[in-house]
Amino acid sequence: MGLMGSGKFGRCDFVGVVVLVVLVGSVSGIGVNWGTRSTHPLSPSKVVKMLKDNGIQKVKLFDADPGILDALKKSGIQVMVGIPNDMLYTLANSVEAAEKWVSKNVSKHVSSGGVDIRYVAVGNEPFLSTYNGSYETTTLPALQNIQAALTKSGLSNRVKVTVPLNADVYQSSSEKPSDGGFRPDINPVMLQIVKFLNDNGAPFTVNIYPFISLYSDPNFPVDYAFFNGYQPAINDNGRTYDNVFDANHDTLVWALQKNGFGNLPIIVGEIGWPTDGDRNANLQYAQRFNQGFMSKYMSGKGTPMRPSPVDAYLFSLIDEDAKSIQPGNFERHWGMFYLDGQPKYQLNLGSTRGNGLVGANGVDHLAKKWCVLKPSANLNDDQVAPSVAYACQNADCTSLGYGTSCGNLDVHGNISYAFNSYYQVNDQMDSACKFPGLSMITDKDPSVGDCKFRIMIQTDSAGLHGKVGSLTTVLLSFVLLLYCNLWF
Repeated sequence: MGLMGSGKFGRCDFVGVVVLVVLVGSVSGIGVNWGTRSTHPLSPSKVVKMLKDNGIQKVKLFDADPGILDALKKSGIQVMVGIPNDMLYTLANSVEAAEKWVSKNVSKHVSSGGVDIRYVAVGNEPFLSTYNGSYETTTLPALQNIQAALTKSGLSNRVKVTVPLNADVYQSSSEKPSDGGFRPDINPVMLQIVKFLNDNGAPFTVNIYPFISLYSDPNFPVDYAFFNGYQPAINDNGRTYDNVFDANHDTLVWALQKNGFGNLPIIVGEIGWPTDGDRNANLQYAQRFNQGFMSKYMSGKGTPMRPSPVDAYLFSLIDEDAKSIQPGNFERHWGMFYLDGQPKYQLNLGSTRGNGLVGANGVDHLAKKWCVLKPSANLNDDQVAPSVAYACQNADCTSLGYGTSCGNLDVHGNISYAFNSYYQVNDQMDSACKFPGLSMITDKDPSVGDCKFRIMIQTDSAGLHGKVGSLTTVLLSFVLLLYCNLWF
């Protein structure tokens, strides 16, 4: 899309929970995405308290986890529940299945549970080009059946349907938003969905990621991704664009307007900036982007085509160390907070509670000990490469590599980081630091500068990680991963 920028590509369905901004007429204020693909997730009650402490009044979920919905009871937080893409086929082909889903995941919580559900997100970026059309025939029927189920349950005036779509569903033939239109291969179904949303008083939800524009195009002008007034600005028939968010958003507005839906409400379902895993993903850029967006948001300034305030949901609340990294290593670092619920940087969200982010309370960490490479270990040992590959495949090594927070470690440091990541993910079990003849446990923090060897938090139950198997029997079966390029 050139300077039009990009949505976030390759997003996986099972991504987690998201906090979102709601339609005009409901509570004002920014929303945040709350993902749950973590090996050690914070308890829902702690996260809900974080939301309230930070003045966040809206939350969007990627599913309808009952534990999370229970924690949101009587919280005053408005909710968007989600339907994963892998459920679209069933819901598209069965009205009964849609009615059961609405009864279990919406009606039950609204009527007796005191959960303020406002939206049902049907699918999550189902038309991503990387999905090769897998959900093109099921998204609209699923949307129609969920709407019918909401109507039958008497909730259709209170709870609206939507489909969170990636910004790759539209494009411009030039750098100007006014040349925008829907992607030709999905234009027919997009027009059907847009008409259905319009007919039912529902919003169009889009995820916009200026970071991806920078990530995918080395020639993309860095400053155009932010909100500091990039020059030379794009002049589109008298409308001036000095940041890619405005240009991307208004490309969608033009696509809607050209097809007769120029007044359809738009929600920005996800917008944010990652802090690690890529040379452009760091704390400074994330703070600059998110604060720039929040300053624009709090000023009530919209875009040239939609001057009224933008409805938007920051992505995301907390890092997710178990997300797929197929789109890039940055996928695990979108949070404004680390895994333990502590803020990464200062950010004014516009609440009356001060200018900084408020972290989670009552979070306990494991003991201050780390698994590292023995000083006496032989780097030429044929167990080194498969040990590192095993550790990184079963933990999180996305802070290693060019331009990342731990990108300046030497070979010993890289190996130690991998071992420690595996050790922490497995709750510091002794058996998780028994890489043959290579590893040892230490109480000396191996962190160096901005590269933090983190200690895992204590959780009530194991998250998505499995328990340690027999390393000696498994190691031989592993093929070298890309990570090995980091040390040799």
